[in-house]
Amino acid sequence: MENYTCQSNIDLSEFNETIDRIRAEIKKVIIGQDLAIDLILTAILADGHLLIEGVPGVAKTILAKLTAKCISAPFSRIQFTPDLMPSDVIGTSVFNEKLTDFEFKKGPVFANIVLIDEINRAPAKTQSALFEVMAERQITVDGQTYSFTRPFTVLSTQNPIEQEGTYRLPEAQLDRFLFKININYPTLDEEINIVLNHNTMNSQDETAVVQEVVSAEQIVKYQELIRQIHVENSLVEYIAKIVVSTRTNANLYLGASPRASIAILNASKAYAAMQGKDFITPDDVKFISTYVLNHRILLAPEREMEGLTTIQIAKQIIDSVEVPR
Repeated sequence: MENYTCQSNIDLSEFNETIDRIRAEIKKVIIGQDLAIDLILTAILADGHLLIEGVPGVAKTILAKLTAKCISAPFSRIQFTPDLMPSDVIGTSVFNEKLTDFEFKKGPVFANIVLIDEINRAPAKTQSALFEVMAERQITVDGQTYSFTRPFTVLSTQNPIEQEGTYRLPEAQLDRFLFKININYPTLDEEINIVLNHNTMNSQDETAVVQEVVSAEQIVKYQELIRQIHVENSLVEYIAKIVVSTRTNANLYLGASPRASIAILNASKAYAAMQGKDFITPDDVKFISTYVLNHRILLAPEREMEGLTTIQIAKQIIDSVEVPR
């Protein structure tokens, strides 16, 4: 797309070197998940949250843990279960006898990188505790608001909805995730390499072989750098047309909100920077849009009965919108 190449004004050399180092550290353990690694990094750099879906045993949790290990920042892991209460996540007020007053004890969600494992195993009441946290990076308890320090990213895993003992996430919560990505079974060659790699490590803790690469302060600096990535007005219009098209598509019961347009813009900037560019192109938008839209749209019941998926419809919609030249 020659019309979108331009004079580089932002020095991305240190940024790209750091991203390459993070990729290399994660790949010491993870085999054959290059796309998932890039999308996790894109989400963090775009100041967004990520939902990772896949059957048990395909390295969803370890992928999130290894990514967090590369960042020198407070990390917490919350295992979601059916009996988990909102206070177990956000914290609770406890009476302090010395102060003769209630004191707020922060929950595990107060960290820079938060791994929520099997997020769809907790009921709606606990899910709703995350709404304000994910959207506004703050929590209000007993009339007092507590802000989170940047960066703040929620990396969540879930089993497919067909698995026993899971709850469907509310649409309002799904909309707060920048991406939803699916981790599939590895190929035969990848599986052979996974087993060989495990045998070589001789049961050593996977996270022990991964080194910290970047500080929390550097991540914040990179997030601010990414906001400066150049975007042509025609591409803003292109993004809006894609999202608006989801609201008029006969295959869909529910289209995407304006939050999706903003998500595509922010994620396209991060993805372009990871490719060494200080501007976005239509190809960046097309690539990113699928992962931004696939969890924000709902299929019409008859289309769902036909076996269609939201990813298929999202790609059809993206392909139907004229690419600016």
